[in-house]
Amino acid sequence: REIISIHIGQAGVQIGNACWELYCLEHGILPNGLRQDQDSKRQNKQWHSDDSFSTFFSETGSGRFVPRAIFVDLEPTVIDEIRCGPYKKLFHPDQMLTGKEDAANNYARGHYTVGGEIIDNLMDRIRKLSDQCSALQGFVLFNSLSGGTGSGLSSLMLERLTVDYGKTTKLAYVVSPSPLVSTSVVEPYNAVLTTHTCFNYSDVVFLMDNEAIYDVCMNKLDKERPTYTSLNRLICQIISSMSASLRFEGALNVDLKEFETNLVPYPRIHFPLVSYAPIISPERAYHEKLSINEITDSCFQRSNLMVKCDPRLGKYIACCLLYRGDVVPKDVNTAIVNMKSKRSIQFVDWCPTGFKIGINYQPPSVVPGSDLAKVSRAVCMLSNNTAIAEAWSRLDHKFDLMFAKRAFVHWYVGEGMEEGEFVEAREDLAALEKDYEEIGLESVEDDLDNYNEY
Repeated sequence: REIISIHIGQAGVQIGNACWELYCLEHGILPNGLRQDQDSKRQNKQWHSDDSFSTFFSETGSGRFVPRAIFVDLEPTVIDEIRCGPYKKLFHPDQMLTGKEDAANNYARGHYTVGGEIIDNLMDRIRKLSDQCSALQGFVLFNSLSGGTGSGLSSLMLERLTVDYGKTTKLAYVVSPSPLVSTSVVEPYNAVLTTHTCFNYSDVVFLMDNEAIYDVCMNKLDKERPTYTSLNRLICQIISSMSASLRFEGALNVDLKEFETNLVPYPRIHFPLVSYAPIISPERAYHEKLSINEITDSCFQRSNLMVKCDPRLGKYIACCLLYRGDVVPKDVNTAIVNMKSKRSIQFVDWCPTGFKIGINYQPPSVVPGSDLAKVSRAVCMLSNNTAIAEAWSRLDHKFDLMFAKRAFVHWYVGEGMEEGEFVEAREDLAALEKDYEEIGLESVEDDLDNYNEY
């Protein structure tokens, strides 16, 4: 059950760098692609079943392990850091694809002009990787909505993936624009355009914004000045938790298709919120109990969310709790009963069960030198909540302010786009906001009245 990871643009590549560092640690694979001595691993209780690594790694004839990953960027500097870094021997040179000129924060350059030149080469590399898989589970994308490559090239590639691998699950971990922290002026344009393009092509999109993760690092990990490395190491713990049950043993396993089935009530409503617990520094970990009840409760707190919005103002549609480590199903059930009894957590009235559970026995690993404490159990929560509409309305407002004056639009038109695409994309997002609003209001009684009319 293999997964192919595709890292696009600077954000995607840097998150990918942190993820593969963690995966290597979890599976006992050294930076040169060889496995650690099996005896020493048994002593460290880090011994895993032999096929656990095949989800993310393929084994070569010489006994090395190569990640099933592709790194692509339209300019070479970020990927050159990997080519010269500690993990340079881990990756296959063909899996790192770079262009000569940057997309320059321009969706149109990533999608039409510069991205168009590299896309055939990229699809060819993806095809070679998928041919090596015996049972391909799906594709996992890592990108940013606000960059040129992350937005433009990602949407172009998703279109092509859908044509070539129709039913295969496509998950995306996306760095979305923050309310206040911004890295580029044309961020709202890129984000709205790529969201519109990817509606029909990606199955589930997990949003994370830098400002929310900065706040988590500052408040929970006591980091006065968090770096991107701190942020990425936190993000990769979440991504690792989601794929843990494909790789390690557990009481209740969850695969990629199950995320889709349980979290997406309607095709367009596929933007779950992500939260993780415990996020705790090593200094504090000694003074905390971290029971299953506590960490489950923390997941529902606004301070543990990876997106700036308030879940208490919305309603939960579905909720997926992925536990790992020292976890017993009985304690999980007790924790969920406690959650359901709380007034602050509201579910829509047409979804009576609401919870999907995953339990895995592999405790979370921590990269040496990381800000996170080593803990015996952790939980990652993916929840579809109508409060995410708040993030979209913020983005739409910024888009409207700029587009009313047609500011910066000429850069996009000059690269082969039409102004009508902006209008169409904006209308699509307005419809998405409306969809979330209607879901929050929908009631079983109304539907029964409508049914009786027929």
